[in-house]
Amino acid sequence: MTRRDLVALLPAAAAFGAIHTPARADAVLGDDGLYHQSWFLNSFLDLREDLESASSEGKRLAVMWELRGCPYCRETHLVNFADQAIADYIRANFEVLQLNLLGARKVIDFDGRELTEKELAERYAIRFTPTFQFFPPPVDGVAAKEPLAREVPRAPGYLKPPHFLAMFRFVRDKAYERGSFRDYLTSSKG
Repeated sequence: MTRRDLVALLPAAAAFGAIHTPARADAVLGDDGLYHQSWFLNSFLDLREDLESASSEGKRLAVMWELRGCPYCRETHLVNFADQAIADYIRANFEVLQLNLLGARKVIDFDGRELTEKELAERYAIRFTPTFQFFPPPVDGVAAKEPLAREVPRAPGYLKPPHFLAMFRFVRDKAYERGSFRDYLTSSKG
């Protein structure tokens, strides 16, 4: 087989799934300096409502904290979310709410307290971007817990695509109830 024959077969192979083709990056740089995905949660910024809505659709709630100019936030959007397998898995199993670490939009926390994004980040001790917070279903009494006890795992900082997808699987499978993310990666070769 010549190189020309191989090149001619590439589109057909990709169509039948024989070759993994990354998705086109769906990220758009907004006026706020953050990249946005069209499929991110369009929210009224009431975390209680967002959690209940995600749960009613059989999904989990993830909050992605970002910051203008953050190179790893950009990488998350342009590399991780651009991978079709990753994007498809997350879209099927999660609602992702994007918040700005220094933002001024008002957000209603699970306990009804209204705070700016920046104040909410401080309340949850968010220090790095990107950071993903994952929350349990509302039946788990999230609002009654102290802020730092509300989330299940947290992913502070950038994760390369295989580990990034593994983190979302770890949360979806509730593997955090059985052990650490490190143990999960080791046992699943994630």
